[in-house]
Amino acid sequence: MASITVQSHLVLERILSIEIVRVTERAAVSAARLRGHGKSKASDQAAVDAMRRELNKLPIDGTVVIGEGEIDEAPMLFIGEQVGNKQGPKVDIAVDPLEGTTLCAKNMPGAIATIAMADGGTLLHAPDCYMDKIAIGPGYPKGTIDLDAPADENVLRLAKAKGVKPSEITVILLDRPRHADMIEAIRNVGAAVSLISDGDVAGVIHCAEPKTGIDMYLGVGGAPEGVLSAAALRCIGGQMQCRLVIDNEALRERTLKMGIKDAKKKYEIEDMVRGDCLFAATGVTTGPMLNGVRFGKDVIETDTVVMRSVTGTVRRIVAEHRQFEKFHLD
Repeated sequence: MASITVQSHLVLERILSIEIVRVTERAAVSAARLRGHGKSKASDQAAVDAMRRELNKLPIDGTVVIGEGEIDEAPMLFIGEQVGNKQGPKVDIAVDPLEGTTLCAKNMPGAIATIAMADGGTLLHAPDCYMDKIAIGPGYPKGTIDLDAPADENVLRLAKAKGVKPSEITVILLDRPRHADMIEAIRNVGAAVSLISDGDVAGVIHCAEPKTGIDMYLGVGGAPEGVLSAAALRCIGGQMQCRLVIDNEALRERTLKMGIKDAKKKYEIEDMVRGDCLFAATGVTTGPMLNGVRFGKDVIETDTVVMRSVTGTVRRIVAEHRQFEKFHLD
């Protein structure tokens, strides 16, 4: 068993430095070719196809445990899909080949290609449903935030822990009607609200990046994005609590089949990502976190961030790709 664990970590390290970056790079470039064309599903499909091709080249025995797509009938790497060449250790994979399909279709800031990978059996197996979330960055006492507390109370708690007035706190949320009461409560205690149309993985990561000015993420988004966000925070630090939104019997039955017995369980980061994990994201359109793909006359340039939890390493990789046809068709 010890030798298998060592082999797994060695492969994860090798993927961290080379292969996992190629997965998100190829997905991002394929999606970026359709930026601004108003074809959200086509760009999503292009990213999915590219990510699947690259995953199947990796020396892993991988299982997609977090997929994306059935909520809006988009293409997906489906939950339970086997990927890799089976010549390596078992790993769990969470994917969002194109987070921000609308952002890409409209050529708006912040679309990214993302993936998380971990030792087999250590990522939360969750259905493609919605998830209630709260997250903050590192450096605060455990228990500073509570998913079950009102939004305004969480702002006051964070302000106290940070040693600032509530007016110096900024909360990021998806711009959705379901968040109207939450937005009002946040503003009523003097805090600022930053609204995003899509992209809640990046929204959560912003909480852990001081340069963004974002202090807290709140609201209901996708469960796949929740697990991906938890993987990123496990690498760079922070606190996060989530709960699946199970609002119909069919979904309840699916969660039971996936081994989730308590549909109301409040998940911490450690519940969603238990082992060593990797997280990678490549920019599709330029946003606060990453530059988008740039198509030049003789080169394609990509901007990627890749993280590993066991070392706390964060690498920023700006790559230039010159073999256009090979890059597009492989």
